[in-house]
Amino acid sequence: MTLAPVTFAPWFSDSLVAAAIVGVGFGVALERAGLGSAPKLAGQFTLRDFTVFRVMFSAIVTAMLGSFWLARLGVLDLGRVYVPETWIVPQLVGGMIFGVGFAIAGLCPGTACVSASTGRGDGMATAGGFLVGVLATGLALPRIIAFYERTPRGTLLLPTVLGLPYGVVVFGVVIIALGGFAATRWLDARRARVASATVEIAPSRPGLARTPEVVA
Repeated sequence: MTLAPVTFAPWFSDSLVAAAIVGVGFGVALERAGLGSAPKLAGQFTLRDFTVFRVMFSAIVTAMLGSFWLARLGVLDLGRVYVPETWIVPQLVGGMIFGVGFAIAGLCPGTACVSASTGRGDGMATAGGFLVGVLATGLALPRIIAFYERTPRGTLLLPTVLGLPYGVVVFGVVIIALGGFAATRWLDARRARVASATVEIAPSRPGLARTPEVVA
């Protein structure tokens, strides 16, 4: 029996059930990683906290390796996995709007939902804002449809764009991820050393010496 897209779980034939289970699981993982906190996410933009990079890149690599090996084993049919199509100009504009909103709110749609689910006010405000934005875009779509459908490129995949075998691209992304993880650990260690050195030399600065206590 062949099911879409996984062959060993009959209830996965209902894509909405599968999406709900995966979505809830991913939301729990985001909350456990602390990504429901806007200050923590904002730390990525100032290069002071790399949790977002590590968690999201780990998720990408895990999903990529899982898909690759499940497909090689004949468990997953990659041809039945939906990949969104590419429209270069509207997606570039959308990406810039998304980035500005992320930087201002400190939350993206996924982490805003996680934040809202834990009762945080900023998460609720951000989630409400993007829902209003989705509604407004839907209502305005007939007027902007020409822009929305500009520069279509169909479904683009890295192996196709780069002209490389799927396995080579997977290996390359894993190497990039490992390099990124090593670089962020080095930056964290360097920042910790600088902070420690600053704390050690601070008392020796003029005017910062501790005032002797007088015992009566």
